[in-house]
Amino acid sequence: MPFINIDDINPISPVPGCRMRTPFGQNIMLSYLEMDEGAEVPFHSHPHEQGGMLVRGRLELTIGDETRICEAGAMFMIPPHVTHRAVAVGGPAVVLDVFSPVREDYAKMTNTYIPPVVRQ
Repeated sequence: MPFINIDDINPISPVPGCRMRTPFGQNIMLSYLEMDEGAEVPFHSHPHEQGGMLVRGRLELTIGDETRICEAGAMFMIPPHVTHRAVAVGGPAVVLDVFSPVREDYAKMTNTYIPPVVRQ
């Protein structure tokens, strides 16, 4: 699959307000994540290394003990097992993540690392 049309990939919804498409190869996985305004990927961690770039919108991103408001073009790296969280602020957001190794849960089109969102 050297060329990918993202619209040809069925999305999964790991949490409310988020749609993710995750093409992958032998050692890396891409994740095209669309977040509605206010959508939250709650605190979680996983054994995979993760890097990414905010393609569109604004994101409140917490990695470990540090929180920043990221604008389009911001890039980030998350080491394995480091707790992180993301919230789309001020409108929808699009994030392109890269995982290594391939996330086995997303390859099976499920989610096992991100906990369910509990709205209060």
